[in-house]
Amino acid sequence: MTRALTLTAALLAALSTAASAVTYPLTLTDDLGRKVTIKAEPKRIVSALPSTSETLCAIGACDKLVGVDDYTDYPAQAARLPKVGGLYNPNFEAMIALKPDLVIISKYGKLEPTLTQAGIPVLAINPETYDEVFSKTLTLGKVVNREAQAKALVTTMKRDIAKVEILTKNAVRKPTAYYEIDPTPYSIGPNSFMGVLLTKAGARNIIPASMGDFPKVDPEFIVKQSPQLILGVDAKTAGARPGWTSIAALKTGKTQTIPAELGNILSRPGPRLPQALRGLAKIIHPELFK
Repeated sequence: MTRALTLTAALLAALSTAASAVTYPLTLTDDLGRKVTIKAEPKRIVSALPSTSETLCAIGACDKLVGVDDYTDYPAQAARLPKVGGLYNPNFEAMIALKPDLVIISKYGKLEPTLTQAGIPVLAINPETYDEVFSKTLTLGKVVNREAQAKALVTTMKRDIAKVEILTKNAVRKPTAYYEIDPTPYSIGPNSFMGVLLTKAGARNIIPASMGDFPKVDPEFIVKQSPQLILGVDAKTAGARPGWTSIAALKTGKTQTIPAELGNILSRPGPRLPQALRGLAKIIHPELFK
């Protein structure tokens, strides 16, 4: 899969000579609701989100990155770049020292005011729903003058996702499932990008859309729903929680932790979405991948 992504990135980079150029200044509305004008094609970008770093590299713009957040660890070219802190512990001095002409941030945290005050252009791009993963990829492509590459990447991602769906849509059983992303506990709503992946992987999410995309869940709700499958929690931890031994998944041994690497990929709304789906589907329906 890694080799395939590398080859895809190389192909997308080759498209740059054939792509029609984006016209600058470019004005767009970011995910903070601000009108942002990018005066010229960015050459020195700091990415404050791993998914942004991965997407930029996947559309042939890795060479534009001069710094990344502490959690960017893929691809290797981006992982080697200077680190500028995390969402809630940013290193503003490190960012400013890199002399970026654009910093791409999350809509969460408090990066924007300080960077704007320092005269650094800031753009908030934060995909949360499944459809936004693709639309924001196209937005990034436009921002960095890689529109053709972004469109090609979206096409490839959707094709690879469809290949997994062909397998899972005919699964004999589609268990009800609870996916835990944090022991608080936080989970995933059906309209979040992770929630859509859970459905496409052949499970039925117990979290209703009314709770939001990444809701904090009352443990009693989980007990009442009694999901047939619990993901992200080991049996010992789940069994130690009040009332959880009555949950169907605990009775049948259907609790499953998520391998660290897969969990990492699953949490990032970026170009490795198809890889995340395949990994999740293999956990839920191993019989389909024999």
